[in-house]
Amino acid sequence: MEGFTPLYWHWLAFGMVLIIAEIFITSFTIFWFGLGACVVGLLLWIGIEPSFSWQVFIWAVCSAIFALAWFKWIKPLSIDKTKAGIAREAVIGETGTVIRAPVEGQRGEMRFPVPILGADQWPFISDSEVVVGDRVQVKEFSGNTMIVEKRS
Repeated sequence: MEGFTPLYWHWLAFGMVLIIAEIFITSFTIFWFGLGACVVGLLLWIGIEPSFSWQVFIWAVCSAIFALAWFKWIKPLSIDKTKAGIAREAVIGETGTVIRAPVEGQRGEMRFPVPILGADQWPFISDSEVVVGDRVQVKEFSGNTMIVEKRS
């Protein structure tokens, strides 16, 4: 009896089992191995029939490429860079740029490089003299106003 040679549907079934297993084991790594198995199944289905060792090699390489692409290039694009929903204390120490200097009786306005608590522009008050373009650092947060000091 010769060695077992998997058919296209074996690889597709194996791939689906791995993809479904990802639902229960939420590592988001098994998914890519399942997708690699589906690629091998599709290759066999369209008529490309490499030996079993080549099938395993193609599966491993495809899985590695998919996982690397996800973790290296695709996933970083989907990371939320806003700070919406974080504790107010986490805002203390953040640095922004003055876009409107405070004048007598009015607050100034500052802009952060990334949104803080859902907005990138915030009103502020400062004990020291600041002008447009100055870098300021949040030392306190009161209501919807940042209390800042000029950053040296």
